[in-house]
Amino acid sequence: MKVAENLIHIKQQIISACHKVNRTPDEVKLIAVTKYVSIDRANEALEAGIINLGENRDEGLLKKWEVLGDKPIWHFIGTLQTRKVKNIIDKVEYIHSLDRISLAEEINKRAVKKVKCLVQVNVSQEDSKHGLASQDVLNFIKDLRAYENISIEGLMTMAPLTDDEEQLRTCFRKLKELRDQIKNCNFDYAPCTELSMGMSNDFEIAIEEGATMIRIGTALVGVAGEEE
Repeated sequence: MKVAENLIHIKQQIISACHKVNRTPDEVKLIAVTKYVSIDRANEALEAGIINLGENRDEGLLKKWEVLGDKPIWHFIGTLQTRKVKNIIDKVEYIHSLDRISLAEEINKRAVKKVKCLVQVNVSQEDSKHGLASQDVLNFIKDLRAYENISIEGLMTMAPLTDDEEQLRTCFRKLKELRDQIKNCNFDYAPCTELSMGMSNDFEIAIEEGATMIRIGTALVGVAGEEE
């Protein structure tokens, strides 16, 4: 299906999820995850009116940047190797995967402007997932005060791949509670208003639990070879 057709359905789901919990759809930023699709498909998303695109590897982002440039707002959503910061730092608006001081140091050193970062949290404590343990997040963010080129916009997590709705809700609620704790500290360098959580299989639940950014790939743009 065309991206525009998928977008109509997803917008309806966003509206429905927001309505259930007395939120407005304007509170939710839709990020089209284009990591598995062609440049043409990413451009189709832009033409459909989606302005936020997410990539998880520097190679993929750079290839799309060569064609699309700064027309989208670029989000780097994957694990970022320290040595690759220099490749993407001047091209992305948001980095969703800050999870260690060495990465913060490199971002701060390479920044061409203040970089909007989200701290990645492994709420589900799965070995296969990256991110900080929940109990380590507050002290980590306190340590980030030293890096003047980084603004901590919020937190990000990846929920378990499961159909267990209560398990998903628990994960998202824990992230929101942690976000609220940090937000209430009123750190000037860490407004921490954003919650990046929810993907194709669970974004409605994430919205109901407070997500402000949802990262949708398969349900929106599809995967390579299945774009029509």
